[in-house]
Amino acid sequence: MASNNARLRVIPLGGLGEIGKNITVFEYQNDIIIVDCGLAFPDVGMPGVNLIIPDFSYLLRNSNRIRGLILTHGHEDHIGAVGYLLRELKTKIYATKLTLCLLENKLREHHVYDPELLNCVKTGEIFKLGSFVIEFIHTNHSIPDSVAVAISTPIGVIVHSGDFKVDYTPIQSESIDLQRFAELGRRGVLLFMCESTNIESKGYSMSERNVGNMLDRIFQDSPKQRIIIATFSSNLDRIQQIIDCSEKYKRKVTIVGRSMLNAASTAIELGYMTVQKNTLVDPSQVKKYPAERLVIITTGSQGEESSALSRMAESEHKLIEILPNDKVIISATPIPGNEKSVSKVIDGLLNLGADVVYEKLMDVHVSGHAKQEELKLLHALLKPTFFVPIHGEYRHLKQHCDMAINMGMKKSNVIILNIGDVLELDKVSASRRGKIQTGEIMVDGSLNINEVILRERKLLSDHGIMIIMFGIQKNAGQILFGPEIITRGFTCIQQDSKILDNIKKEILNAILNDLKENLVGQSNAIKVIIRDTSQMYLRKELKCSPVILPIILELES
Repeated sequence: MASNNARLRVIPLGGLGEIGKNITVFEYQNDIIIVDCGLAFPDVGMPGVNLIIPDFSYLLRNSNRIRGLILTHGHEDHIGAVGYLLRELKTKIYATKLTLCLLENKLREHHVYDPELLNCVKTGEIFKLGSFVIEFIHTNHSIPDSVAVAISTPIGVIVHSGDFKVDYTPIQSESIDLQRFAELGRRGVLLFMCESTNIESKGYSMSERNVGNMLDRIFQDSPKQRIIIATFSSNLDRIQQIIDCSEKYKRKVTIVGRSMLNAASTAIELGYMTVQKNTLVDPSQVKKYPAERLVIITTGSQGEESSALSRMAESEHKLIEILPNDKVIISATPIPGNEKSVSKVIDGLLNLGADVVYEKLMDVHVSGHAKQEELKLLHALLKPTFFVPIHGEYRHLKQHCDMAINMGMKKSNVIILNIGDVLELDKVSASRRGKIQTGEIMVDGSLNINEVILRERKLLSDHGIMIIMFGIQKNAGQILFGPEIITRGFTCIQQDSKILDNIKKEILNAILNDLKENLVGQSNAIKVIIRDTSQMYLRKELKCSPVILPIILELES
């Protein structure tokens, strides 16, 4: 039985004030459940960083209270960090069939795969995790088996939307279960947490079938062209429609890009995609088929530097060469921050003579995220007491709050949270109660990168590096050689030997003045003098601040 003073705590560890890295913690007394555990991708200001994951410190400190991890769907921003979490702690995972199968591949890569932890749940099923009773509600998104989550607690019901749209003519399965949302609304919803990604877009999102109709038209109008289509690797409905068009117009299909091939193979194996027997061909066999009989489905719709489409645009792909008559379709909208990368790829493809089609020219993409009228529909059905917008940058969260207030919610009941905020609720009130220490972890390969390393990388990227070497006789302390200067990122210095000579003179004078002739055992002091003297000179004369790396070699005579 719940204590009279027991309150529900909601703590977002990611996904607020940002796109991606979605993860939310729910606590009641001694029980914790987690909804989603995703990653985000770095921006241009994070050199060398491969991806960003949530800070799990709070979960590790409370690992004995965690009853399970719930996943709403199989996109990277919702499941991409699960492998990193399971490296640190073990917990049961609950998800739909396709989501679990996509997750399995990732867990094997992390060497943390354990079938005992994985629990397949169908929509409409109800299961209990400690004080929480969980129900999956069928929704539509750009990947099958997406769900919203209804969480019943001793003080009321929480509805977490996951990512969704309202599609009355979906490619697979049924339309979103609006009836179940309405039933929950009639019974009473304490808190609604709803995605905000597409709040700035008015009206309704188009059905995925609209893209299929447009693709059919493009195929029909391009009988003599090889067709190359880039889309998200996890957009299985889109890939299915491309395959359907290819089969209709008697074309072979090859899939390029590891992530897309893995997702498509899993979906075909599980029956979420259907492909005729001889449709798919290996990428290594593409030159055996006439261009007009071939379709290439590829990754790279976001202009990622190492993606297949980017390498094609740079004429660097080992199997696929862009031909002057190719028709390239980019079936995606650039994620904020990727616009320049996508434009670069488009320019590269056009420069090679390809005919490029993208969203601004034709309706070759529809969003998987609800627009304003769809968001209003769920708000109207659920009629929540409290509302917290999730999944979006601050402007998205703010606009979503404004919409809820315009629909009649009390302003005091609409709450914008930041990552780490602790929201406490009882049956009649909700308020922030402090903040936990959290943040993000930057991953470079298998290494975690902290802010100090990132700052050093930015300095190297922005200002270059100057390596200054000295050779000192170990016992006598005499200078054997140096200072020798190597620079990278200083074209002005490399072209002007006078500047290098001046820096050398300044360093020698400073060493002799400060340390006189006593250089034995003074390596650290010499390094400080080199760094301070060269930095002072460069700031004064060139207004620049490179990274200075002194190297002292103590040599035998």
